[in-house]
Amino acid sequence: MKKPLLIGSVVLIILLAAFFGFLKYNRSLSPGGLAAYQKNGVDLTIQYGRPAKKGRFIFGREKDKALLPYGKVWRTGANEATIIDFKNDINFAGQAVKAGKYSLWTIPEAGSWKVILNKETGQWGTEYNDGKNLLTADIAIRIRPNVQEIFTIYFEDKTTGANIILSWDQTEAIIPIQPR
Repeated sequence: MKKPLLIGSVVLIILLAAFFGFLKYNRSLSPGGLAAYQKNGVDLTIQYGRPAKKGRFIFGREKDKALLPYGKVWRTGANEATIIDFKNDINFAGQAVKAGKYSLWTIPEAGSWKVILNKETGQWGTEYNDGKNLLTADIAIRIRPNVQEIFTIYFEDKTTGANIILSWDQTEAIIPIQPR
């Protein structure tokens, strides 16, 4: 009778240790996301973390305790910096960009956002180096009629190219992309 109890206890301890070890070494529980687009002369993938709203106030003024205050650089997702991989040369937010991998950052504002492509990749999402910026551009936003609970990146087709849509809470930032 004691042997099965002992084995069960040991298994439980191992499982608990593995679970808490996972939590310790994974800085966030936001799941990963992948957005891909291959149409209209554009071929790209975006790897990003997908944080959830969880009842929090997302975009707004710092004094109002917004999770992502206006005017502050955001990793545009969760966990590691968001990576965008262009398979071909492209016009991104109206500017020419060579094929390659870049980190994608944004600066939310009340009426529009800034989007940033940075040459550094592989860093944790709080390790932003503005000295490696490739480009910065102003982009439009729109208000969603309903709440997007989990941050999502998706695409809208256009006659030439597409729009990358960064959607969270009731805000959508719009990045126009076109083939070069």
